[in-house]
Formats: sequence, C-alpha cells, structure tokens
Amino acid sequence: MAKKFKLAEAEWDIMEGVWNRGGQATVREVQDALYPKAEKAYTTTQTIMNILVTKGFLKRKKIGMVNFYTPKISRELAAQHEARTLVSRIFNGSMGALATYLVDSGELTPDELQKLRDLIATKEQEQKAGDA
Repeated sequence: MAKKFKLAEAEWDIMEGVWNRGGQATVREVQDALYPKAEKAYTTTQTIMNILVTKGFLKRKKIGMVNFYTPKISRELAAQHEARTLVSRIFNGSMGALATYLVDSGELTPDELQKLRDLIATKEQEQKAGDA
C-alpha cells in the first residue's frame, strides 16, 4: 500500500499516464503521452514520478541507462480510496448522501441515471439472493 495515500492533481495525471501505458513506462513515454507539446518540462515529469516512487505509488527499476516505472497500486484501488476520502470529508462518511447529491445535482445524463437504476436493481437482487 502506498505510504501516503493522497495524490495531488499532477500526480494523478502522471499515474494515469503510467496506467494507460499498460503498467510500465519511462519518463519519456509518459512525457510524450501527456504533454506532447511540452506543456510540462521533462524534468518536472521525472521529479513527479520520483515523488510517486517515494510515496509508494510507483516502483522504479533501472535497465541500462533507463528507469522504468510500474504502478504499485491499481487505478481502481486509488480511485476507491479517493472516493472514500471525499465521502468522509464532504458527506460525513455517507455514501447515500453522495448518491443523493449526484442524482439531485442535475449533472447526470439520462443514460447515467439509467445505469444507476440498473446497478441499484442488480444490487437489490443480489442482496435478496444472499438473504434467501
């Protein structure tokens, strides 16, 4: 597990770059994928990736002259932790309050609302089957 389980926005970007590369990436590959017009300096990307190693999100292995970085945590696990942190901080730990906010916000598309309905129906059926 990552030592400090909080990712800053720039760190999320870098992690997305590594996750999207299929699990192993060099600084150059992440730099080229995320910042094709050099919106961030190579050294900035390298520094953030090294911070992510220190935080325990990435593992670094040197092969020849090149460092290869692999994630030590899945995107799903990182997102799950971030969601829990958000719910804890903003919704007093209530996932129901988050769901209510999302539905009431008016930000969800009709397709997203239908997916939520379907998911709720599936979960209810699973619970009924488990209770039987």
